Amino acid sequence: MTETLKDRILEYVEDHRKGNRRIDGIAEGLDMSDKVDYGLLREAIAELKSEYLLFEQPDGHYETRHQANIEEGRIKINKSGIGYVTRDDGSSIRIDESDQLDAMDGDLVLAECPPWQYEGRIVQILQRNRDHLICTYEDNGHGLKLVIDDERLRDKPFKLLDNRDVTSVDGLKVRCVIEKYSGPLTIRVDKVIGHKDDPGIDLLSILLDHDIDPVFPDEVMEQAEAIPQTVSEADREGRTDLREEITITIDGDDSKDFDDAVSIHANAEGWLLKVSIADVSHYVTEDSPLDMEALKRGTSTYVTNYVVPMLPHLLSNGICSLNPHVDRLTITCEMHVLKDGTVKDYKLYPSVINSTERMTYHNVNLILDGDEELNAKYAHLGSLLTDLRDCADAIRASRIAKGAIKFETEEAEIKVDEKGKPIDVTVRERGHGERMIEDCMIAANVCVADFLKWQDIPAIYRVHEEPQARRIKSFVQVSEVMGHKFIVGKSAVHPNEIQNYLASVEDTDEYPVLSKLLLRCMQKARYDASCIGHFGLAEEEYLHFTSPIRRYPDLIVHRMLRKYGFRQNLDMDERMMDEEKCAAYAEQSSIRERESQAAEFACEDMKKAEYMEDHIGEVYEGIIDGVTAYGFYVQLDNTIEGLVHLNTLDDDFYMFDSAMMRLVGERSKRMYTMGMKVRVEVFAASREEQTVDFILHGKNGRIFKERKDDRKSEERNRRGRKRKK
Repeated sequence: MTETLKDRILEYVEDHRKGNRRIDGIAEGLDMSDKVDYGLLREAIAELKSEYLLFEQPDGHYETRHQANIEEGRIKINKSGIGYVTRDDGSSIRIDESDQLDAMDGDLVLAECPPWQYEGRIVQILQRNRDHLICTYEDNGHGLKLVIDDERLRDKPFKLLDNRDVTSVDGLKVRCVIEKYSGPLTIRVDKVIGHKDDPGIDLLSILLDHDIDPVFPDEVMEQAEAIPQTVSEADREGRTDLREEITITIDGDDSKDFDDAVSIHANAEGWLLKVSIADVSHYVTEDSPLDMEALKRGTSTYVTNYVVPMLPHLLSNGICSLNPHVDRLTITCEMHVLKDGTVKDYKLYPSVINSTERMTYHNVNLILDGDEELNAKYAHLGSLLTDLRDCADAIRASRIAKGAIKFETEEAEIKVDEKGKPIDVTVRERGHGERMIEDCMIAANVCVADFLKWQDIPAIYRVHEEPQARRIKSFVQVSEVMGHKFIVGKSAVHPNEIQNYLASVEDTDEYPVLSKLLLRCMQKARYDASCIGHFGLAEEEYLHFTSPIRRYPDLIVHRMLRKYGFRQNLDMDERMMDEEKCAAYAEQSSIRERESQAAEFACEDMKKAEYMEDHIGEVYEGIIDGVTAYGFYVQLDNTIEGLVHLNTLDDDFYMFDSAMMRLVGERSKRMYTMGMKVRVEVFAASREEQTVDFILHGKNGRIFKERKDDRKSEERNRRGRKRKK
């Protein structure tokens, strides 16, 4: 069936009143009333219905998705079972559990919701997000039982197919394939992961739950093993030779994959900055096993002291990594940066480098702070680091002047022993070295985005849309409650308004909470084949170019740059096909990025909870960074967050003021508000549930603890009396 006829039908239905939208009216309107045309029309309408683009109402008239108030989106289901589907305008449709059909978290669905309302129902599940579940065998006193780890599915009835090949024991974790989604869920054991108490099994279970497998397929490894681990003379042909330039990589102490290197020369106008990025596209060719696996993974995932790479280590740590003192293939973005930080002009070209040194952020920060021993050790680098610092500072100042938002969020650093047990949780230090590399990479990303956009080359852009007005309005109210005015214009908020506000509260105790809350108001950055700008960076053109070892969109940008920028491919049919591919790649990369982030967050929460299991009863000072109807969340200085449950506040009856985001005592009028400092005691922690519970330290907390302990003692006595009987 031609797409043209289907498009004409949709256009007609969208443009005509209800009375003219039955099949006879559509046939007359499209002049398709004879027998042959009428048959084609019926066939096209049937296809549109099967694609859920056209909906037949009980009286026989048709409606498009828009007319039927139906939106497509992915459902996000929280731990309480409530689902949310994001609309095109950024608002969410609430879906109660009874209206979710058999949808699971992350499924692509069609949701119906009347205009101006926020509660709806799922009418169709278009695409499943997962085909597997992680489960654990548990001994409940009556024998072994298989339990689904995802607490959102704990009460969902399921049928386990024959698993006689699995020797089940208490605590054994397995991966189960979903054979059937509806009534009841039917699953089959697919893979034995290991015992839950074995080192590393906790992290592996979370990774596999998010479809992140540390093991690569055989055909992928075979291709990786066939790739030479040295650069040949033929590889260097047609490339600018930068091997004699002083070039360095700067990464974390534990990093093993180096995909960006920098060199710089100061001049009268400013600096000549060269950012050279590993040319992964030279080795990972389109539609090869390596390419298909990289697309499936989308990104590398970093959890605690462990990484699941997008590409096998033979590439990510080997021939694609810009290791020191060896030749490596790169693509270079050469920028002429003026003293005010603006980029006067730039060039992009394939190159070959030989990294002079593998530098770490730690050592670079010490060198910039004047460490004499390290300055002597790296004297052969000359003024490279100070020139790089000055250039990066100028770039950052220029970007901030344009309105780029500076969110200084704290990142946890979790230290573990040889068995993976967390022994300390601290805030990851971030110095000048980290910032200046970030500034240079952003500058290169902007230049490449500018080139691809204005050359009309297919690409994947990194886009970040402006925040929703209603979210900003809510934040303004919360900020005022915390004593800080945030004045925004009547129309859309501008990046420099947010930037100025953050600068005004930067030195206050509430800054970490305000910054986090404001960040939550922002739209999530995503990948798109269209260049629609980056709100947070205040850039009209932006993409990811600088990390092709660990991000698939960067690899595609390199591939498109090579095909249409360097090789000047003029085949318009191929260009159109690549535009369609980039749209599909962008969607897949956004999905995989979200899964990877979810896995990283879950692993971090689990390790934090495991760490706090050894600190029950200890007292900390923290700040309230979330208030709900069931209690408030407190974040400690080391980034660990826990919940003070409402039922632990025994000194009064507390009511939730949603407008002001606070709990207010009915009798005492005592308030717990955002940004308030409190002293808390660790009451409970569970690595399985990834949760930490606090009680207030002091009279209120002691009252609850004593009552809780009394209840536990009474329960033990009751069970003892029962056994004696």
